Amino acid sequence: MNIHPSMIGFDIDGVVADTVEAFISLAKNDYGIDSISPHDITDFMVEECLDMDVAIVTEIFDRLMEEPIACALKPMANSMEILHSFAQVAPLTFITARPDKAPIAAWLEKHLGGTIYKKVRLVATGEHDGKAAFIKEMALKYFVDDRVETCVKLDREGIIPIVYNQPWNQGKHNLPSIENWLAIRDLCGTNY
Repeated sequence: MNIHPSMIGFDIDGVVADTVEAFISLAKNDYGIDSISPHDITDFMVEECLDMDVAIVTEIFDRLMEEPIACALKPMANSMEILHSFAQVAPLTFITARPDKAPIAAWLEKHLGGTIYKKVRLVATGEHDGKAAFIKEMALKYFVDDRVETCVKLDREGIIPIVYNQPWNQGKHNLPSIENWLAIRDLCGTNY
């Protein structure tokens, strides 16, 4: 593939933001739960695969949604450098299931910088299954997401999904997938 950056959009959590690392860090540092590794998270619904109190899981995710900067949510390796290069030729498009746009907008602006952030298109849908309409509205052809169910629905809608490999989506699909941001850059060619 040689995908022009204007044709591709990105989910945030698990694709642009290393939500797993932040979840594990908060569980350890704030709740004393130090037995979780990324490979233990084998289901998108974390409470289905971890032996953790559901109230703690919910509280951690609420904090990550409401205050990603204060929770020290980090970008995925190489994501910011590659997004910076893509931003030189096209607006960056992010469509997230997060319910509130403001906290993740501030996070993106912090990590991308104000100049690039001014060109960002960011949509917070509030739910996982409503992304297709926004992707079509923004004339995107490709979308990178870590949630298999979202990718399957996008495929049915005529959008080409690219699954960002995570422990919770392994062996659950036959869709195109990538391992990291270097692979995303390679899909788009090295001209950006």
